[in-house]
Amino acid sequence: MAPEIELLAPAGNHECLRAAVANGADAVYFGLNSGFNARARAENFSLEELPRVIQFLHRYGVRGYVTLNTLIFTEELQQFAETLAALSDAGTDAVLLQDVGAACLAREICPELPVHASTQMTLTSAETIRLAEAIGAERVVLARELSISEIKDIAANTNMPLEVFVHGALCVAYSGQCLTSESLGGRSANRGQCAQACRLPYEVICDGEHVDLGNQKYLLSPQDLAGFALVPELLAAGVTSLKIEGRLKAPEYVASITRSYRQAIDSAVSGQPVVFEPKQIEEMELTFSRGFSPGWLNGCDHKMLVPATSSAKRGVLLGQICGISQERIAVELTASVKRGHGVAFDSSTDAASQGARVYEVFHQGRSLTESVNHGVVELTFGRDAIDFDQIEIGSQVWKTDDPQVTQRLRKSFQTNNLQRQQPISLEVIAHVGEPLRVTATLQSGLSCHVVTETDLAEAKRHPLTQNVLEEQFGRLGGTPFMLSGVEATITGNPMAPFSVLGSLRKKLITALEDLVISRPSRQRTIDVTSAVQKIVSTVSSKNTSEQSRSIEPTLHVMVRTLKQLKGVLHLGEKNLLADFSDIRHYREAVELAKQDNAQLFIATPRIQKPSEMGIFTSLAKCDPAGVLVRNFSGLEYFREKGIPVTADFSFNATNPLTVDFFEKQGVERIAVSYDCNREQLVHLTSAVAGNLLEVVIHQHMPMFHMEHCVFCSVLSPGTDKTNCGRPCDDHVVQLRDRIAVDHLLTADVGCRNTLFNAVPQSGAEVVTQLINKGVKHLRIEMLNQSQEEMAGILEAYRKLLSGQINGREVWAKLKAANRIGVTRGTLEERRNPLAIL
Repeated sequence: MAPEIELLAPAGNHECLRAAVANGADAVYFGLNSGFNARARAENFSLEELPRVIQFLHRYGVRGYVTLNTLIFTEELQQFAETLAALSDAGTDAVLLQDVGAACLAREICPELPVHASTQMTLTSAETIRLAEAIGAERVVLARELSISEIKDIAANTNMPLEVFVHGALCVAYSGQCLTSESLGGRSANRGQCAQACRLPYEVICDGEHVDLGNQKYLLSPQDLAGFALVPELLAAGVTSLKIEGRLKAPEYVASITRSYRQAIDSAVSGQPVVFEPKQIEEMELTFSRGFSPGWLNGCDHKMLVPATSSAKRGVLLGQICGISQERIAVELTASVKRGHGVAFDSSTDAASQGARVYEVFHQGRSLTESVNHGVVELTFGRDAIDFDQIEIGSQVWKTDDPQVTQRLRKSFQTNNLQRQQPISLEVIAHVGEPLRVTATLQSGLSCHVVTETDLAEAKRHPLTQNVLEEQFGRLGGTPFMLSGVEATITGNPMAPFSVLGSLRKKLITALEDLVISRPSRQRTIDVTSAVQKIVSTVSSKNTSEQSRSIEPTLHVMVRTLKQLKGVLHLGEKNLLADFSDIRHYREAVELAKQDNAQLFIATPRIQKPSEMGIFTSLAKCDPAGVLVRNFSGLEYFREKGIPVTADFSFNATNPLTVDFFEKQGVERIAVSYDCNREQLVHLTSAVAGNLLEVVIHQHMPMFHMEHCVFCSVLSPGTDKTNCGRPCDDHVVQLRDRIAVDHLLTADVGCRNTLFNAVPQSGAEVVTQLINKGVKHLRIEMLNQSQEEMAGILEAYRKLLSGQINGREVWAKLKAANRIGVTRGTLEERRNPLAIL
């Protein structure tokens, strides 16, 4: 077990900040409203008030971490560096980063500002954590898809401190790898603008036929993570920090969940069992719950993780409707209810669930003012609060609010002086004829020293004693400090009037408050503007290389099956990439390519977990021309084998510093992140050597990439890959969205699912501009196209490169969306960017 276990709580605003501090958080993480924040919809904090926020936290002995956990574009590097400098100056305890180039910049600008690698970096093994080590991170936030046994394996194979989510909402897709909001809604989750498409209803189309799943509609909406019972196991596995999700949640949620996990950690550290009473769990559910689950901590159980019957906040299951009258609804209770409680009713139709406050509760014909938790009760509501025609017998009823719980939680953080104190130990030296000396030491190791203005006289009646010192210096009510102990050295029978001791105590409190809010003295670059310009210009100077400009544009074609590979070889393509669900076919693919004198790079899975290094070994044995790597673990493995590597879009390269970092790690070129729109892409290509970049100009966007397996969840009686029967091998499955578009679902060698956008997108209109900027590697990605369809796609882009047709003609002919990243072509029909969602 780690020597110190940190409880890390979220704060989306000032009330949440106070709630976290008041209820026992060791540290709080929050974002800024000036950008670079993966929770842009939260209220957040301004850069100007940051010093005061950090001082407030430090006053109570709480650390403050700022989240700058989005991708950074080329034109934003200057602003980002200035933000880093302001964070460092404010005394921020650490910054959470996703962007590799941003982390490299942080090391240059603010070398003493601690960096934590965000979960957005998709860190799933000790091998992938070496990326965090290479950029100078001091802690990593692991992916939520890991089990406790996998976390234990990681901890045993790295010295990096591990931070793990223990409670809150679960994304169905790997953080940092979800492109759904971008693909469907024109906004990027990697830029803090997640549209929560995973919470929407979908239908299953299997081999062209609709599958009736009854009331299972929310196929991609996981229950919430609630790992309180697993805290002892997580600590034993080697976790350093337990993290609560919820920067978009209410302060009551922060108060309740923080207090509960404070209790769980304290019990586990002291060797006591973690036991929560049902009433406490009910309180946690009331503050926010889509249903509690252990997430992936106990391993995969796809049916448990996604019951698929709801995606909204539900609270506590109150009971089931067993009768309806003109003014009353009878409910058989499974939880307590009282006047004033908020309730909601499930609906079997597509109509939204109804909710209202309980006006009156009847039990056995008697109107109750007290709470009742068993039997059948009748509930009444305000006039027209409920449409009784929409209420159905047998439907479930949920308790969504308890005003007394809310009031109690708010009371914990709405007082002027929070009930939170830092323990201090005192060392007191009292000698006759010398000043009284007191040294106070905090748990953090910080200390301060105060002395009396006069020497101590020899006592005639009431000498100074240990008890007197403890009593006088223990009077710390109303301060953020509490006395934990006094070690006194008393010689010569001295005495000190209570007035002197009181004055010295006040002096000590002032010194302590000055100490805890003082900002650390950190080294950083003074002239940030010049430093950034120098760093970027050093990287960008490579763009003038004549060698890169002498290379002719190359079209790279990705295929997904052996049949497609044979098809594009027949069409004369020589620069190929293969991304097969079944990696056993790679060996034959490599041989086919060699027979045709074609270069074939084979793709790794996007995720690598502790037990999966053998996949890389299998790929290396195929003897490919190169490997398209999708994580840092694969990059290092194949680089050390001497096999050429190209880095895929999953490395999230959006600025020249990221590209430069991975070039130094040995990649031949890197695919530009799909988060770059046309303007950002042009900025990047202006700053980086053209031969280092590969731009995907035609594809079906891979939207969700998930540990969750929909095949297993709804098409199999099993619960995980050991007992599912692998329906993915035998069926073609699509998920139909709310506007009846069917998106292809695939499973990779690790049984991870990817949902591809049914509508292809084309960057044809920007191709000429990219070539003029020096970009020499363009990629077309096939998905499930026939031979005829592939021939049409390749013909269109060949004609584009030869100047026979223009970009608009390409995307119009191919019926593709005219877009790069989140930017739509000017000729595409204008619409609400969230219309599909």
